[in-house]
Amino acid sequence: MKRAAVFAAISAALPYVAAHGYLAQVSIDGKAYAGNIPNDYEGPSPIRLVSDIGPVKGTSNPDMFCGLNAQLAELVVPANPGSSVAFQWSGGDHQKWPHNTGPLMTYMAKCEGTTCDKYNSTNAQWFKIDQAGKDPKNPSQWLQQDIMNGDSYTVTLPQDLPPGDYLIRHEIIALHLAVTMGGAEFYPSCTQVRVSGSGTGTPSNTVTFPGAYHDDDPGIFDPTVFDNDSKYVFPGPPISNLAAASAGITPPESQTATFPPEGAATATPAGSGSGKGSAGSGSSASATGGASPSASAGTGSSSGKGTTGSATTGAKAQCKLKARSASAAASSASSVNRPRHYSRIMRRILHTSS
Repeated sequence: MKRAAVFAAISAALPYVAAHGYLAQVSIDGKAYAGNIPNDYEGPSPIRLVSDIGPVKGTSNPDMFCGLNAQLAELVVPANPGSSVAFQWSGGDHQKWPHNTGPLMTYMAKCEGTTCDKYNSTNAQWFKIDQAGKDPKNPSQWLQQDIMNGDSYTVTLPQDLPPGDYLIRHEIIALHLAVTMGGAEFYPSCTQVRVSGSGTGTPSNTVTFPGAYHDDDPGIFDPTVFDNDSKYVFPGPPISNLAAASAGITPPESQTATFPPEGAATATPAGSGSGKGSAGSGSSASATGGASPSASAGTGSSSGKGTTGSATTGAKAQCKLKARSASAAASSASSVNRPRHYSRIMRRILHTSS
């Protein structure tokens, strides 16, 4: 009977072992933009494409800023101080988001010196505009449960945000394995926006990724994460003086975004920092500044003379991301602790049943 119970527990756990996800859609003031399925490019998007639905593991991982092997996105889409930005997450195989334990946090960083479709975010200066943990009305439940139920999460951009190109880093941290050091799962995403207006604020409490978190931070290694009465300590910096005007769970996005045609010339919104789109250079670059191994030639460019309300495009066509080289994989494996979910779950189940 004990062995049967063990196998039943393993069977129940298996669906969660491989359950991961990604940012599938973002809507800005009601305008929806589709995100590409990881490693499956379909069309231009302002959301930087990642190579896998799996999490980033280890706080020193270089993928902490925008996700696994994140690539520069082609679109920089218009926004304003006070714009409403809704994030819709998805699980693999078009399922709902699979996790329900852990915080949601939102950061921004200005794309200094260039447009966001060209910006290497390795040294970006991030400031936190919002953080959400347990449900204030039900402290035994995390707001991430609502994301698992299919809801979206919406933030209102800071009112005094200066004009220019920004990355919005919206992140889910899944803590279902955080009772073990290194068990936390990070799902960062980056959306490229061009903010208009006349804001003059200067953000406080800026950080870099990696560097903002540590594996032993209380909100990342949390042995009491499943205790209903435990108080959660958010990792990272305090919320900046340039904070979201409001934020919270919102109903699922009612409209399904479609990708614009590849190569379609689009315009630069007024009030941007440079006022110029970027030209396709023959390859798409990764968010760390290197050339993407999967990019195909792009020759179009945006004129930078259009009207407000449309996006700019950078390099045009992209293909599926290729796997990292063996040397890169080996380097990543040696520098980052990547615990195996299955073995950890097995150990717990067998220990409990013995």
